[in-house]
Amino acid sequence: MPATPQPDIDVTVVVPVYDEEESLAELADQIRAACAAASLRFEVWLVDDGSQDGSWTVIEELHRQDPRFAGIRFRMNYGKSAALAAGFEHARGRYVVTMDADLQDDPNEIPALLAVLEEGHDLVSGWKRKRQDRLSKTLPSRFFNSITRWISGIRLHDFNCGLKAYRLEVVKELHIYGEMHRYIPLLAKRQGYTRIAEKVVNHRARRHGHTKFGMERYLNGFLDLLTVAFLTRFATHPMRVFGLFGTLTFLVGVGISLWLSVERLVYGQLVKDRPLLLLGVLLIVVGLQMVFTGFVADMISRRHMEERPAYRIREALQPSARRSTTKRKTEAESA
Repeated sequence: MPATPQPDIDVTVVVPVYDEEESLAELADQIRAACAAASLRFEVWLVDDGSQDGSWTVIEELHRQDPRFAGIRFRMNYGKSAALAAGFEHARGRYVVTMDADLQDDPNEIPALLAVLEEGHDLVSGWKRKRQDRLSKTLPSRFFNSITRWISGIRLHDFNCGLKAYRLEVVKELHIYGEMHRYIPLLAKRQGYTRIAEKVVNHRARRHGHTKFGMERYLNGFLDLLTVAFLTRFATHPMRVFGLFGTLTFLVGVGISLWLSVERLVYGQLVKDRPLLLLGVLLIVVGLQMVFTGFVADMISRRHMEERPAYRIREALQPSARRSTTKRKTEAESA
């Protein structure tokens, strides 16, 4: 069932926080001003992802001054995906906006993002066209976005932009973990939310602290991209990929074995010491293993689909009992 937003909240702003005590108060003032200028009723969830500085103390003070600023504090650092998931779980607004806590994302973009959603989109992703970062971040990011576009088929320029906006029902159906926060548009598309838009947003230079992400995020992100791509295309039919590669591998192994058999029986050549014999046997075994893996994966997928519907309903029209009653009365009067 679609999530029901609270009528007194237009937008929920979710902000993952990790060692950002210097920027939180200013960020809160900017969010408050941007929403007030657009007459938006809002709430903000500041998710402290195991900060080691005084971020939680600042969040407590912000909540004391303005209860619309709420906080969640993790026991340890779980990562940005976990922080977003916690914020999504508690979100109650009609729309949900995510942004980073380092002041590089501009809260003044919130009304414009919501305007795109009002046009009928399920999700709008920000695009930092003029990015205020070093080349050591921008160049790998461009390459990474190109690979993601090619694998996912979603024509976005900046998958990793923290500034995004969603309809409430979209975030309620997302399950993100690891580095999956980079692929939320792809995860949303998998759930049937295909109306995805992109908007150029203002990106500002970092004023406090330093980035919390290293180069290892690209390796982890790429591995998670492969996972998401596989789940998106083959989650309900894993046999199609395992069976295809398993069958091809098996057939190549059989072909090698048959060729060696012909050489032995027809031409009398010895094959026991030839590496090609081992390769043929290996391919046969690996092919059979992949096919059996496909069977097991299909059974697991089938069991999962029996427990959870394999479809998502965008909207439904309920039958009207009043119309049926009127029709019966008309038929009775005619008789």
